[in-house]
Amino acid sequence: MANQSRRVAIKNLVAGTAALGTANMLSSFTTPEETKSTALKGNINHAVCRWCYSSIPLDEFAAAAKKMGISAIDLVGPKDWPVLKQHGLFSSMCNGAEINLVDGWNDKKFHTQLIKNYTEMIPLVAKAGYKNLICFSGNRRGIDDETGWNNCAEGLKQVMSIAEKNNVVLVMELLNSKVNHKDYQCDKTAWGVELAKRIGSENFKLLYDIYHMQIDEGDVIRTIKDNHQYIAHYHTGGVPGRNEIDETQELYYPAIMKAILETGFKGYVAQEFIPARKTNEEKLVSLEKAIKICDV
Repeated sequence: MANQSRRVAIKNLVAGTAALGTANMLSSFTTPEETKSTALKGNINHAVCRWCYSSIPLDEFAAAAKKMGISAIDLVGPKDWPVLKQHGLFSSMCNGAEINLVDGWNDKKFHTQLIKNYTEMIPLVAKAGYKNLICFSGNRRGIDDETGWNNCAEGLKQVMSIAEKNNVVLVMELLNSKVNHKDYQCDKTAWGVELAKRIGSENFKLLYDIYHMQIDEGDVIRTIKDNHQYIAHYHTGGVPGRNEIDETQELYYPAIMKAILETGFKGYVAQEFIPARKTNEEKLVSLEKAIKICDV
């Protein structure tokens, strides 16, 4: 497994930002009939997180993603949007306004900087023709749930009118606090849903990271069905380890994808696993395999 930390990778990307798999490389999660054709079914809007493939130059990665039927790339900032446009790819989850993953909206001492960042970034996202802009609760640092909800709501409400005016959705990611992001406050779906209710705007929703929520709460399909109206975006990842999403891990992604479709979801599902393979070409094989698994 690659040792790359998402936190480090995103920090590096925020500032600025081949051979593909053959049928016999596909997981047993796909049927022989499905592996005969490279055409995707069109039910899932497939995306991929840039940081997982940071070893591949963006221009090369975008071309490969487009070739395998991916229509968007996650976690790319304004500097790299022109590259996506050049390849006919959408920026499905924009970033660049957050401070980092630990200093977030739940602490008032970060509000001044965050309000400035989001006030500037929201119009840029809209002007580029994009929709989703990521945000984070931040770490607890002793902040109880009630204070965290109140602080997040107070801060975010100061930029919601800008988001609504620009038709941009601020999307708070659910991260696990058990393994990867110790002390992160928005670590359960119920916590994020309660915040969404307090903000009371269709322009604030959640990023349901399937990997993170399997670790912190499980019951993935039921949770998605019960709370889908608050979810704007999904990330994948194998449990344990954020590894490949094939038969080596505990989640069965075809069933999860079908459950997502049953809710009427029309947004993007972005692959966010760390490829176990070492070369760039092999990493792209892993990515195409995951797309096939999720293409229900």
